[in-house]
Amino acid sequence: MKTRTFLLAAGFAATALSLPGPAAAKISIVTTTQDPAALARAVGGDRVDVLALAKGFQDPHFLEAKPSYMVKLNHADLVIVVGLELEAGYLGAILAGGHNERVMPGQAGFLDLGSSIQPLEVVSVADRSQGDIHPSGNPHYWVDPENGRLMARAIASRLSAIDADGKSVYSANLAAFEKKLSEREVEWQKRMAPLSGQAIVTFHRSWPYFAKRYNLTVADYIEPKPGIPPTPAHTLEVIQTIQTRAIKIILMESFYDRRVADFVAAKTGAKVVAIANSVGGDDGVDTYIDLLDHITTALAKAFAGET
Repeated sequence: MKTRTFLLAAGFAATALSLPGPAAAKISIVTTTQDPAALARAVGGDRVDVLALAKGFQDPHFLEAKPSYMVKLNHADLVIVVGLELEAGYLGAILAGGHNERVMPGQAGFLDLGSSIQPLEVVSVADRSQGDIHPSGNPHYWVDPENGRLMARAIASRLSAIDADGKSVYSANLAAFEKKLSEREVEWQKRMAPLSGQAIVTFHRSWPYFAKRYNLTVADYIEPKPGIPPTPAHTLEVIQTIQTRAIKIILMESFYDRRVADFVAAKTGAKVVAIANSVGGDDGVDTYIDLLDHITTALAKAFAGET
């Protein structure tokens, strides 16, 4: 009987040893917008669980500080923000309401990607008369693919710091992302080459990094100042600018009201390209690579006169 009991116990022990252990908990990441989220998924792979607060079709300047966001931050291991005051209207409130010391600014669980890039349009002295400007620099930097590379590197570095066991995974995923990005950049540059040196009009100051990357000149804005609705007098000035310089494209985010842009286009013959400038903002734009593919394709077609 003792022998049988011993053999049964040994069998149970062997079975227990052969069973898989509990799955390792994933790193919980909360991002303010979809673009850092897309990059975090590309770098983090199966080791991360990523949730973005803003949708790609929402204006990221004006997110409401919902209690549900605070709950999400309370459980997060890492919070990633665009920075450069893009989230100034709500970030402080949701961080405070999240009651999670790990993800407060200055802690390893808080990553401000704005510190990873070289900002454009830094303002030394700012006041509200200048509109909704960002003194530390324009925060719409992710539409330059080289800034996307820097963002991905910053995410990989921080993930490796808070999850040392996954460092090799993050390094490999980053390398794969950068390889694909470099390959696509060749195509985007070729696609945008016919527009090089061209002037465009944009609705908001969302495109200086993209314009610099592809040698475009932003000649005017539908908004007279950032965040200020178009006025009749300024609209007339934009029309005159477009006519004088034979500008072909008015570029704007799809979440803005396009009535004034359409009016200007009707008066000038320019083409309105209303497009998402964030992942998830249009159908089929599911990754960061998709986003740049989508933008460059739309602009190339508009410039060539295609629908």
